[in-house]
Amino acid sequence: MENMRISAERSAVTKLELANRLFFRLYQCANMLHKTGSRAVEAEGLTTQQWAVLGALSREKAQGGMSIGDLARYLMVSRQNLAGLLSRMERDGHVTVAPDTRDRRSRIVRMTKSGQHVWQVLAQPKIRAYYEQILAYFSISDTTHALHYLLKLLENMKRLDSKQLTNEDEDRLDDNH
Repeated sequence: MENMRISAERSAVTKLELANRLFFRLYQCANMLHKTGSRAVEAEGLTTQQWAVLGALSREKAQGGMSIGDLARYLMVSRQNLAGLLSRMERDGHVTVAPDTRDRRSRIVRMTKSGQHVWQVLAQPKIRAYYEQILAYFSISDTTHALHYLLKLLENMKRLDSKQLTNEDEDRLDDNH
């Protein structure tokens, strides 16, 4: 019985150590993606955040544009963080932000003709070359497995975020009564 308890404790410690290493490596990957990815498209005046916005707006589903709220949810960023990014992109002529004709309270983000040119003609070849370099030693199977596990992590994080938001809402209600 004692051996089982010790084994369970060791497994818990090992799992925690591995989790710490995994999330630290994920943190490092995110930082390196921003650094090296931004370098890949810097001649176009883009950062990885702007790359993500243009990528989101280039999808078939977003051909008519996206509301700021929908774009923030899709990119999983706050509206506040997105606002500064969009104002820089609007200043640079990549996007327009205009009131929604159906709901004047909502604003729609659309890629401009100039933004489409930057995205399709200038940035896409460099992004493809970047992907090829970064995934040079990954097989299709490796890439599929990495994507699978990242999606599992993302789903768990979204579930945790949803629970935390629910708990925060409950706390606010308790504070108001």
